[in-house]
Amino acid sequence: MVVDLPLKYSLGKAHPLGASAVDGGINFSMFSQHASSVIICITISERNDVDKLLDFTIEVPLDPRKNKTGDIWHICVEGLPDSGVLYGYRVDGPQGWDQGHRFDVNNILLDPYAKLVSGRRIFGDVKQRMSKFLGTYDFHSSPFDWGSNYKLPDIPEKDLLIYEMNVRSFTVDESSGLDPEIRGSYLGAICKIPHLLELGVNAVELLPVFEFDELEFQRYPNPRNHLINTWGYSTMNFFAPMSRYASAGAGPLAASLEFKKMVQAFHNAGIEVILDVVYNHTNEADDDHSYTTSFRGIDNKVYYMMDLQNNPQLLNYSGCGNTLNCNHPVALELILDSLRHWVEEYHVNGFRFDLASVLCRGIDGAPLDAPPLIKAIAKDAVLSRCKLIAEPWDCAGLYLVGRFPNWDRWAEWNGKYRDDIRRFVKGDSGMKGYFATRVSGSADLYQVYRRKPYHSINFVIAHDGFTLCDLVSYNSKHNNANGEGGKDGCNDNFSWNCGFEGETYDPKIRSLRVRQMKNFHVALMISQGTPMISMGDEYGHTRHGNNNSYGHDTSINHFQWKDLEAKRDILFRFFSKMINFRHKHPILRRDRFLNRNDVTWHEDRWDNPESKFIAFTLHDDIFGGDIYVAFNAHDYVVKIAIPSPPKEKSWHRVVDTNLESPEDFVVEGVLFNASIYDMAPYSSIILEAKPWL
Repeated sequence: MVVDLPLKYSLGKAHPLGASAVDGGINFSMFSQHASSVIICITISERNDVDKLLDFTIEVPLDPRKNKTGDIWHICVEGLPDSGVLYGYRVDGPQGWDQGHRFDVNNILLDPYAKLVSGRRIFGDVKQRMSKFLGTYDFHSSPFDWGSNYKLPDIPEKDLLIYEMNVRSFTVDESSGLDPEIRGSYLGAICKIPHLLELGVNAVELLPVFEFDELEFQRYPNPRNHLINTWGYSTMNFFAPMSRYASAGAGPLAASLEFKKMVQAFHNAGIEVILDVVYNHTNEADDDHSYTTSFRGIDNKVYYMMDLQNNPQLLNYSGCGNTLNCNHPVALELILDSLRHWVEEYHVNGFRFDLASVLCRGIDGAPLDAPPLIKAIAKDAVLSRCKLIAEPWDCAGLYLVGRFPNWDRWAEWNGKYRDDIRRFVKGDSGMKGYFATRVSGSADLYQVYRRKPYHSINFVIAHDGFTLCDLVSYNSKHNNANGEGGKDGCNDNFSWNCGFEGETYDPKIRSLRVRQMKNFHVALMISQGTPMISMGDEYGHTRHGNNNSYGHDTSINHFQWKDLEAKRDILFRFFSKMINFRHKHPILRRDRFLNRNDVTWHEDRWDNPESKFIAFTLHDDIFGGDIYVAFNAHDYVVKIAIPSPPKEKSWHRVVDTNLESPEDFVVEGVLFNASIYDMAPYSSIILEAKPWL
């Protein structure tokens, strides 16, 4: 219903973009270079519930002669409440697709600079699958009280141990034991901080928490219309926290508050918060099945990369139908403003950039040697304290592992580490030398200029791909449930099922799988660089062979707390002990690359591709606490000669993955005086030099 409200209007001002409180009212400001007309739509909802009918709506055309400065449209409205207002824009302009425009005045569009977004209240509520998403604001609440004793953690990069997790999936399962009102919420994550502390991680990398539409696949009939986007890699707005992660469906204002409470709680526990951010594309899909909510209808030609010579088509380097025009000055500033907002308003510690190679492309899609956005992020004063992590590839083949433009700031997900570690541990031929290079910090990739070993984010498992359990249980992906005929997901998994595809009751195969999971974890924890583990691997979570489970809001993705308890003494104990072993030994976390005085390789068969055994000693020149590490990826026992320990020291066996818990990890170590060690097939050991008793 359109009604006339007692509001007053003035010209407003161009900056800041978005909605802002000013003397005399609320200022609204939005960029559109190519628009010919802009109408602001304001809704005042007494119930403050967007899932109900909207109560009062006004639409005010902006006069391009008065309400426009350059390419920025603006208006000031006096008399609006300072909270509980929903707003959007109708934007019209040239209709020729051949020019790259996609204007449609019938759509009410979300402000790209909206700091809060209001839509459906309950995650996955299919009754509200067509819910409208509008901007809102809160100039009424007092600033968040971070606490008098609050301190922002600043953990050195060499000491980071990252836990990749999904906020919703972490606690939404009934087995979490939480009140249903907070399961799957920011507050729910707070309740499970003791688990993270017991595990030993000191940073969480949160899968996307920017507003996204989890029901985007259900807007029209298609083979994927049964899916619910659980991972969140489909950003709708770059400033607003995901509103349906608020407790009890409380909405966007509660989401903002509870997100801050979550960050505060993590920080008070000594845990840093890194956000997985998606600036390479948006939710608006492609031209065939467009989902116009914001950028497309405001100025498609500015916000997206396009092939103007081909009818003109959206360029698709993201694999999701569109590619954000990241190095266009307007999009670049939008991204910088977004990042600064999350640092200043929400106190996050850093960012992991999804498909970051897209951010290295020019407006025509061509790769850039010195991308303006990447440099601007590295040099920005507000972002100077932040961890910056790139996923250095995209879906069009721009693979930049070890070559990502970095200005000595950017770290990288080291995809070569993942692949080489997987191949060696499962017993592939010819991998020993590569394995040695990766656990030594990947100097072949990162020993350039002032880069450090910790610029390699080492991982075996991430959210996309197999879980650790599935890596040792499946040779092939099993993705039929995704609705794409099993064609989606990576085919090059470098996995090994240990003798049987999928779940089995064979005790020998089950034992080997547990051993292999421990071997992977040992390799990750003794490697120079920054380790990252994935949520659920600490108990052996399975997705039953699905290596692309983005659309399943089920136990496939949900953390199974009962399984954790059932396997606490088997896997979790080993994972936790191994993590703490890394924390206690600085020689595993050097801030420089290894030299010949730091490590001794007990190896003379480097050129033999069939050699799948490797051993080395890491030297502690300060305390003499040398660490001997060996991996046997053969399918038979290897008798190894143990080197002499340092002077006045003796070797103590800390780890043997072939042994059952608790003998697989003995914190104080078991004295080992022999000169020969019989290493079981597919096993790893760690000996620690300790003073004579």
